[in-house]
Amino acid sequence: MKDYRDVIIRPIITEKSMKLMAEDNKVTFEVAKGTNKIEVRQAVEAIFNVKVEKVNMSNTKPKAKRMGRYEGTTKAVHKAIVKIAAGQSIDLFGEAE
Repeated sequence: MKDYRDVIIRPIITEKSMKLMAEDNKVTFEVAKGTNKIEVRQAVEAIFNVKVEKVNMSNTKPKAKRMGRYEGTTKAVHKAIVKIAAGQSIDLFGEAE
């Protein structure tokens, strides 16, 4: 069994993910390669103490980028979009109440 902190690498904060968080109560995470939906569900429920309704996974391929004469690629990312039960939330920014 993997440690739960090894499954979830970091939250992905973009305009699209913030819109999903506000409208549909969905949170986007970068997860370790080779993990499945069940491992992600267990990790989110254990770390954040919330009920997970649904998990969607996607692999993002690297894109070619250039900076002047130098060429490279962005990194490949394994993403998980997690739907949290109604009435619950995950505080990603650590705001004190």
